[in-house]
Amino acid sequence: MKSDRLLSILLLLQTRGPVPAPELAERLDVSVRTIYRDVEALSASGVPVYAERGRHGGIALLPGFRTDVTGLTADEARALFVLAADGAHAALGLDAAIGSALRKVMAALPAPHRPAAELTSRRILVDPVRWRSGPRAAVDIAELHDAVFTDRRLRLRYRHGGTRTARDCTVDPYGLVVKAGVWYLVADRDGEPRLFRADRVRRAVLTDEAVVRRRGVELAQVWELLRRQVEDRQGGVILRVRVHRSRLDLFLRLHAGVLTGEPRPEERDGEWLRAELAVESVEWARSLLSFGPNVEVLAPPGARSVVAAHAAAVMALYGDPDPGESAGSG
Repeated sequence: MKSDRLLSILLLLQTRGPVPAPELAERLDVSVRTIYRDVEALSASGVPVYAERGRHGGIALLPGFRTDVTGLTADEARALFVLAADGAHAALGLDAAIGSALRKVMAALPAPHRPAAELTSRRILVDPVRWRSGPRAAVDIAELHDAVFTDRRLRLRYRHGGTRTARDCTVDPYGLVVKAGVWYLVADRDGEPRLFRADRVRRAVLTDEAVVRRRGVELAQVWELLRRQVEDRQGGVILRVRVHRSRLDLFLRLHAGVLTGEPRPEERDGEWLRAELAVESVEWARSLLSFGPNVEVLAPPGARSVVAAHAAAVMALYGDPDPGESAGSG
Protein backbone atom coordinates (compact mmCIF):
# COMPACT_ATOMS: atom_id res chain seq x y z
CA MET A 1 0.00 0.00 0.00
CA LYS A 2 1.15 3.54 -0.72
CA SER A 3 0.83 4.68 2.90
CA ASP A 4 3.10 1.83 4.08
CA ARG A 5 5.60 2.68 1.33
CA LEU A 6 5.67 6.37 2.29
CA LEU A 7 6.29 5.44 5.91
CA SER A 8 9.03 3.01 4.87
CA ILE A 9 10.76 5.74 2.87
CA LEU A 10 10.52 8.13 5.81
CA LEU A 11 12.00 5.65 8.28
CA LEU A 12 14.77 4.61 5.88
CA LEU A 13 15.82 8.22 5.33
CA GLN A 14 15.68 8.89 9.05
CA THR A 15 17.98 5.98 9.91
CA ARG A 16 20.26 5.95 6.85
CA GLY A 17 20.55 9.57 5.77
CA PRO A 18 20.58 10.34 2.02
CA VAL A 19 19.68 7.28 -0.07
CA PRO A 20 19.88 7.13 -3.89
CA ALA A 21 16.48 6.88 -5.56
CA PRO A 22 17.43 3.64 -7.44
CA GLU A 23 18.31 1.97 -4.10
CA LEU A 24 14.98 3.00 -2.57
CA ALA A 25 13.20 1.69 -5.65
CA GLU A 26 14.98 -1.66 -5.38
CA ARG A 27 14.28 -2.01 -1.64
CA LEU A 28 10.58 -1.22 -2.04
CA ASP A 29 10.16 -3.08 -5.36
CA VAL A 30 8.84 -0.09 -7.31
CA SER A 31 10.14 2.10 -10.13
CA VAL A 32 12.39 5.12 -9.64
CA ARG A 33 9.59 7.27 -11.06
CA THR A 34 7.28 6.00 -8.29
CA ILE A 35 9.89 6.91 -5.67
CA TYR A 36 10.01 10.50 -6.94
CA ARG A 37 6.20 10.68 -6.86
CA ASP A 38 6.26 9.39 -3.29
CA VAL A 39 8.83 12.04 -2.35
CA GLU A 40 6.51 14.70 -3.75
CA ALA A 41 3.64 13.26 -1.69
CA LEU A 42 5.75 13.33 1.48
CA SER A 43 6.76 16.92 0.80
CA ALA A 44 3.14 17.94 0.20
CA SER A 45 2.19 16.44 3.58
CA GLY A 46 4.74 18.60 5.39
CA VAL A 47 7.76 16.27 5.59
CA PRO A 48 10.96 18.24 4.84
CA VAL A 49 12.27 15.83 2.19
CA TYR A 50 14.21 16.78 -0.92
CA ALA A 51 16.07 15.19 -3.84
CA GLU A 52 19.68 15.96 -4.73
CA ARG A 53 20.67 15.35 -8.31
CA GLY A 54 24.07 14.24 -9.52
CA ARG A 55 26.51 11.41 -8.97
CA HIS A 56 26.50 11.67 -5.17
CA GLY A 57 22.90 12.79 -4.86
CA GLY A 58 19.93 11.03 -3.35
CA ILE A 59 16.71 11.47 -1.39
CA ALA A 60 17.25 13.09 2.02
CA LEU A 61 15.53 14.74 4.98
CA LEU A 62 16.47 18.18 6.26
CA PRO A 63 19.08 17.86 9.07
CA GLY A 64 17.55 17.54 12.52
CA PHE A 65 14.15 16.28 11.38
CA ARG A 66 12.86 13.32 13.42
CA THR A 67 9.54 11.56 13.74
CA ASP A 68 8.35 9.37 16.61
CA VAL A 69 6.00 7.40 14.38
CA THR A 70 6.88 3.69 14.64
CA GLY A 71 4.79 2.67 11.66
CA LEU A 72 4.20 -0.77 13.20
CA THR A 73 1.04 -2.69 12.41
CA ALA A 74 -0.62 -4.84 15.07
CA ASP A 75 0.97 -8.05 13.69
CA GLU A 76 4.43 -6.41 13.47
CA ALA A 77 4.19 -5.31 17.10
CA ARG A 78 3.21 -8.81 18.22
CA ALA A 79 6.09 -10.31 16.23
CA LEU A 80 8.58 -8.09 18.06
CA PHE A 81 7.36 -9.18 21.47
CA VAL A 82 7.84 -12.86 20.59
CA LEU A 83 11.56 -12.03 20.28
CA ALA A 84 11.77 -11.48 24.01
CA ALA A 85 11.45 -15.24 24.57
CA ASP A 86 14.47 -16.22 22.49
CA GLY A 87 17.48 -17.18 24.64
CA ALA A 88 19.92 -15.82 22.05
CA HIS A 89 19.87 -12.43 23.79
CA ALA A 90 21.33 -13.88 27.00
CA ALA A 91 24.31 -15.41 25.18
CA LEU A 92 25.03 -12.03 23.60
CA GLY A 93 24.63 -10.15 26.88
CA LEU A 94 21.58 -8.35 25.50
CA ASP A 95 18.89 -9.47 27.95
CA ALA A 96 18.63 -6.02 29.54
CA ALA A 97 18.82 -4.32 26.16
CA ILE A 98 15.96 -6.30 24.60
CA GLY A 99 13.78 -5.62 27.62
CA SER A 100 14.51 -1.90 27.46
CA ALA A 101 13.95 -1.79 23.70
CA LEU A 102 10.58 -3.52 23.96
CA ARG A 103 9.46 -1.11 26.70
CA LYS A 104 10.28 1.79 24.39
CA VAL A 105 8.43 0.13 21.52
CA MET A 106 5.43 -0.43 23.79
CA ALA A 107 5.40 3.24 24.74
CA ALA A 108 5.54 4.28 21.07
CA LEU A 109 2.83 1.89 19.87
CA PRO A 110 -0.60 3.23 19.01
CA ALA A 111 -2.88 2.61 21.99
CA PRO A 112 -5.09 0.00 20.21
CA HIS A 113 -2.03 -2.24 19.54
CA ARG A 114 -0.65 -2.29 23.08
CA PRO A 115 -2.93 -4.92 24.69
CA ALA A 116 -2.28 -7.46 21.90
CA ALA A 117 1.49 -6.89 22.05
CA GLU A 118 1.59 -7.30 25.83
CA LEU A 119 -0.61 -10.41 25.70
CA THR A 120 1.69 -11.99 23.10
CA SER A 121 4.70 -11.69 25.42
CA ARG A 122 2.70 -13.50 28.14
CA ARG A 123 1.09 -16.18 25.96
CA ILE A 124 3.90 -17.16 23.54
CA LEU A 125 7.13 -18.79 24.74
CA VAL A 126 9.99 -19.83 22.44
CA ASP A 127 12.27 -22.54 23.82
CA PRO A 128 15.00 -23.29 21.24
CA VAL A 129 16.36 -26.39 23.05
CA ARG A 130 15.29 -29.80 21.71
CA TRP A 131 13.75 -32.47 23.95
CA ARG A 132 16.18 -34.78 25.73
CA SER A 133 19.15 -32.83 24.45
CA GLY A 134 20.90 -33.18 27.81
CA PRO A 135 22.87 -30.51 29.68
CA ARG A 136 25.05 -28.20 27.61
CA ALA A 137 28.34 -26.71 28.56
CA ALA A 138 28.32 -23.00 29.23
CA VAL A 139 29.41 -21.09 26.13
CA ASP A 140 31.32 -17.82 26.32
CA ILE A 141 31.00 -16.13 22.94
CA ALA A 142 32.32 -12.72 24.03
CA GLU A 143 35.54 -12.99 21.98
CA LEU A 144 33.67 -14.41 18.99
CA HIS A 145 31.17 -11.57 19.24
CA ASP A 146 33.96 -8.97 19.41
CA ALA A 147 35.71 -10.43 16.36
CA VAL A 148 32.50 -10.39 14.33
CA PHE A 149 31.70 -6.76 15.11
CA THR A 150 35.23 -5.34 14.98
CA ASP A 151 36.16 -7.16 11.73
CA ARG A 152 39.30 -8.75 13.13
CA ARG A 153 40.85 -12.16 12.75
CA LEU A 154 40.55 -14.79 15.45
CA ARG A 155 43.10 -17.28 16.69
CA LEU A 156 41.24 -20.36 17.89
CA ARG A 157 42.10 -23.48 19.81
CA TYR A 158 39.35 -25.78 18.61
CA ARG A 159 38.34 -29.40 19.19
CA HIS A 160 36.74 -30.99 16.15
CA GLY A 161 33.91 -33.48 16.60
CA GLY A 162 35.02 -37.04 17.21
CA THR A 163 38.44 -36.02 18.55
CA ARG A 164 39.75 -35.16 22.01
CA THR A 165 42.71 -33.08 20.89
CA ALA A 166 42.27 -29.35 20.28
CA ARG A 167 44.26 -27.68 17.51
CA ASP A 168 45.17 -24.07 16.76
CA CYS A 169 44.02 -22.18 13.67
CA THR A 170 43.46 -18.61 12.50
CA VAL A 171 40.10 -17.75 10.97
CA ASP A 172 38.32 -14.84 9.27
CA PRO A 173 34.80 -14.56 10.77
CA TYR A 174 31.66 -13.76 8.83
CA GLY A 175 29.30 -13.93 11.78
CA LEU A 176 27.52 -15.99 14.42
CA VAL A 177 24.54 -18.30 13.88
CA VAL A 178 22.36 -19.92 16.55
CA LYS A 179 20.56 -23.08 15.37
CA ALA A 180 18.33 -25.13 17.67
CA GLY A 181 19.98 -23.48 20.68
CA VAL A 182 23.55 -24.20 19.50
CA TRP A 183 25.90 -21.32 18.60
CA TYR A 184 28.19 -21.57 15.57
CA LEU A 185 30.95 -19.32 14.29
CA VAL A 186 30.91 -19.08 10.48
CA ALA A 187 34.38 -18.23 9.20
CA ASP A 188 36.93 -18.78 6.47
CA ARG A 189 40.07 -20.78 7.24
CA ASP A 190 42.74 -20.41 4.57
CA GLY A 191 40.09 -18.93 2.29
CA GLU A 192 37.69 -21.89 2.65
CA PRO A 193 34.33 -21.72 4.51
CA ARG A 194 34.22 -23.55 7.84
CA LEU A 195 31.76 -24.06 10.68
CA PHE A 196 32.92 -23.95 14.33
CA ARG A 197 30.67 -24.95 17.22
CA ALA A 198 31.10 -22.38 19.98
CA ASP A 199 31.02 -25.02 22.73
CA ARG A 200 34.09 -26.71 21.19
CA VAL A 201 36.19 -23.55 21.20
CA ARG A 202 38.77 -24.02 23.95
CA ARG A 203 40.33 -20.59 23.52
CA ALA A 204 39.66 -17.56 21.31
CA VAL A 205 42.14 -14.69 20.97
CA LEU A 206 41.34 -11.52 19.08
CA THR A 207 44.27 -10.50 16.84
CA ASP A 208 45.25 -7.06 15.56
CA GLU A 209 44.89 -8.21 11.96
CA ALA A 210 41.93 -7.04 9.88
CA VAL A 211 39.57 -9.77 8.75
CA VAL A 212 40.03 -11.00 5.16
CA ARG A 213 36.73 -12.03 3.61
CA ARG A 214 35.97 -13.09 0.08
CA ARG A 215 34.68 -10.11 -1.88
CA GLY A 216 30.91 -9.86 -2.15
CA VAL A 217 30.26 -12.86 0.14
CA GLU A 218 27.86 -12.41 3.08
CA LEU A 219 27.11 -14.46 6.20
CA ALA A 220 23.78 -15.80 4.88
CA GLN A 221 25.44 -17.19 1.73
CA VAL A 222 28.23 -18.96 3.62
CA TRP A 223 25.78 -20.38 6.17
CA GLU A 224 23.53 -21.76 3.43
CA LEU A 225 26.49 -23.49 1.78
CA LEU A 226 27.74 -25.00 5.05
CA ARG A 227 24.25 -26.04 6.15
CA ARG A 228 23.73 -27.94 2.91
CA GLN A 229 27.11 -29.64 3.27
CA VAL A 230 26.22 -30.84 6.77
CA GLU A 231 22.82 -32.13 5.66
CA ASP A 232 24.28 -33.91 2.61
CA ARG A 233 26.97 -35.53 4.78
CA GLN A 234 24.40 -36.68 7.33
CA GLY A 235 22.35 -38.29 4.58
CA GLY A 236 25.15 -40.49 3.27
CA VAL A 237 23.54 -43.77 4.44
CA ILE A 238 19.87 -44.80 4.30
CA LEU A 239 18.82 -47.02 7.20
CA ARG A 240 15.68 -49.11 6.72
CA VAL A 241 14.02 -50.00 10.01
CA ARG A 242 10.76 -51.34 11.42
CA VAL A 243 9.24 -49.67 14.48
CA HIS A 244 6.62 -51.08 16.84
CA ARG A 245 3.57 -48.84 17.07
CA SER A 246 3.87 -48.62 20.87
CA ARG A 247 7.15 -46.69 20.53
CA LEU A 248 6.35 -44.76 17.36
CA ASP A 249 5.67 -41.40 19.04
CA LEU A 250 9.01 -41.40 20.86
CA PHE A 251 10.80 -42.63 17.73
CA LEU A 252 9.37 -39.76 15.69
CA ARG A 253 10.22 -37.14 18.32
CA LEU A 254 13.84 -38.26 18.56
CA HIS A 255 14.53 -38.89 14.87
CA ALA A 256 12.24 -36.54 12.94
CA GLY A 257 15.29 -34.67 11.66
CA VAL A 258 16.65 -37.70 9.75
CA LEU A 259 13.44 -39.33 8.56
CA THR A 260 13.09 -39.38 4.77
CA GLY A 261 9.29 -39.67 4.91
CA GLU A 262 6.29 -40.82 6.91
CA PRO A 263 6.53 -44.37 8.37
CA ARG A 264 4.30 -46.87 6.52
CA PRO A 265 2.40 -49.73 8.18
CA GLU A 266 3.52 -53.26 7.30
CA GLU A 267 0.99 -55.25 5.30
CA ARG A 268 1.50 -58.43 7.31
CA ASP A 269 1.27 -56.86 10.76
CA GLY A 270 -0.39 -53.54 11.54
CA GLU A 271 1.51 -53.23 14.81
CA TRP A 272 4.76 -52.54 12.95
CA LEU A 273 5.71 -49.71 10.61
CA ARG A 274 8.56 -49.32 8.11
CA ALA A 275 10.70 -46.16 8.07
CA GLU A 276 13.84 -44.85 6.40
CA LEU A 277 16.48 -42.67 8.07
CA ALA A 278 19.16 -40.65 6.24
CA VAL A 279 22.22 -40.76 8.51
CA GLU A 280 25.94 -40.10 8.34
CA SER A 281 27.22 -43.69 8.68
CA VAL A 282 26.16 -47.22 9.62
CA GLU A 283 27.62 -46.63 13.10
CA TRP A 284 24.68 -44.34 13.78
CA ALA A 285 22.44 -47.43 13.96
CA ARG A 286 23.75 -48.36 17.41
CA SER A 287 21.75 -45.46 18.90
CA LEU A 288 18.60 -47.44 18.08
CA LEU A 289 19.52 -50.05 20.69
CA SER A 290 17.86 -47.80 23.27
CA PHE A 291 14.50 -48.96 21.82
CA GLY A 292 15.31 -52.59 22.60
CA PRO A 293 13.14 -55.08 20.65
CA ASN A 294 10.76 -52.31 19.51
CA VAL A 295 13.00 -51.15 16.64
CA GLU A 296 14.68 -53.52 14.18
CA VAL A 297 17.31 -52.43 11.65
CA LEU A 298 16.57 -54.18 8.35
CA ALA A 299 19.23 -52.72 6.03
CA PRO A 300 21.95 -52.17 5.03
CA PRO A 301 23.70 -55.33 6.26
CA GLY A 302 26.58 -53.29 7.71
CA ALA A 303 24.17 -51.46 10.00
CA ARG A 304 22.66 -54.74 11.21
CA SER A 305 26.18 -55.96 11.98
CA VAL A 306 26.91 -52.80 13.99
CA VAL A 307 23.74 -53.27 16.07
CA ALA A 308 24.42 -56.99 16.54
CA ALA A 309 28.01 -56.35 17.69
CA HIS A 310 26.94 -53.77 20.25
CA ALA A 311 24.06 -55.94 21.45
CA ALA A 312 26.52 -58.82 21.92
CA ALA A 313 28.84 -56.54 23.92
CA VAL A 314 25.94 -55.58 26.17
CA MET A 315 24.99 -59.23 26.63
CA ALA A 316 28.58 -60.07 27.53
CA LEU A 317 28.58 -57.30 30.12
CA TYR A 318 25.32 -58.37 31.73
CA GLY A 319 25.38 -62.09 30.90
CA ASP A 320 26.40 -63.16 34.41
CA PRO A 321 23.19 -63.04 36.50
CA ASP A 322 25.14 -62.30 39.70
CA PRO A 323 28.62 -60.94 39.02
CA GLY A 324 29.15 -59.97 42.68
CA GLU A 325 28.61 -63.52 43.90
CA SER A 326 30.91 -64.93 41.21
CA ALA A 327 33.67 -62.50 42.12
CA GLY A 328 33.49 -63.45 45.78
CA SER A 329 33.34 -67.22 45.36
CA GLY A 330 36.27 -69.56 45.73
